[in-house]
Amino acid sequence: MGVRREANVRSGRVAPPLPDRLPGRSDSGAGKADRALVSTSSRIVGCPSSPREVPVTSSAIRYGICTDQSLPYRTLVDRWQYYEELGFDSIWDCDHFIRPSDPTNDYFEGWTLLTAMAAVTSRIRVGCLVASNTFRHPALLAQQAITIDHVSDGRLEFGIGAGWFVEEHERFGIPFGEPGELVTRFHEAVEVVDSLLRGEATTYEGRHYQLQGARLRPQPVQRPRPPLTMGAHRPRMLRICARFADRWNSYGTLDEMAERNRILDEACLEIGRDPGEIIRSFYGWIPNLTTFDMPDPWTGPEAFAEVVGRYAEVGVNEFIFDQPRADQLDNAADIAAEVLQSP
Repeated sequence: MGVRREANVRSGRVAPPLPDRLPGRSDSGAGKADRALVSTSSRIVGCPSSPREVPVTSSAIRYGICTDQSLPYRTLVDRWQYYEELGFDSIWDCDHFIRPSDPTNDYFEGWTLLTAMAAVTSRIRVGCLVASNTFRHPALLAQQAITIDHVSDGRLEFGIGAGWFVEEHERFGIPFGEPGELVTRFHEAVEVVDSLLRGEATTYEGRHYQLQGARLRPQPVQRPRPPLTMGAHRPRMLRICARFADRWNSYGTLDEMAERNRILDEACLEIGRDPGEIIRSFYGWIPNLTTFDMPDPWTGPEAFAEVVGRYAEVGVNEFIFDQPRADQLDNAADIAAEVLQSP
């Protein structure tokens, strides 16, 4: 497999070094809980977004929320705007046909929903954690990403993974394949997406994907492309992360995250890449956290800080937590005031 294209410029994102204490947010003013929101209605409709370089990360740990797509649409709008107002750095949804923890529940399609949520927010970065490569051709996924980058005015965090939920594929008749084939197909898809998002004329001859002089227009707002988030847990996937990712996202115990961090570091060094260029992101699904002998972070600032502090010690510098329950929304405001905004 291989891609022929006009350029191969790496992203300029630099992940922050691991701090020696539990940090809060930077005091730059962006994202403060009392910060007034810019009304989305004040945007100039039809005015094209200006290209901009992908921002370099700050020295502070980042905090995000992954939301529940089974909530009513209007409730989701209210929640996304609420989390933005509190000052979280990013907000995410997922890419599934059904809710993995409860297949009988309602569940909105992730990329359509992400487009809608990008249009009703103005500061917070938005993403899908993560797109299943088995659901769509990478060229279509790249075009969806470009569209959302424009709708959001350059706030997209582009997430992609190999796919994992076998039951979902079986229910809807979507081929899944053997694990080795799944990773090979994913590797090819990432090469295709990376080239197309950079606006390059792409000719690709792979086992699973073939393109001839393909180019997408318009180009993304963010240059050279939107930051690439990859979900990965095993060594082969982590080696693909080392080559392409701006952010690596995973979940697991402290020991599991520490070992994956080590493997990713080694994979980066093997190809001459600075391991510090990749954000180390932890997805905190609440049922998993309790299994890992961790508190529910949404019970209050102390519990939130405990989870962050313990995972920061093993190399994590971004936390994306499953959303708080409805009865924990006030706790989220307390956490935003006491942890996210602490100096």
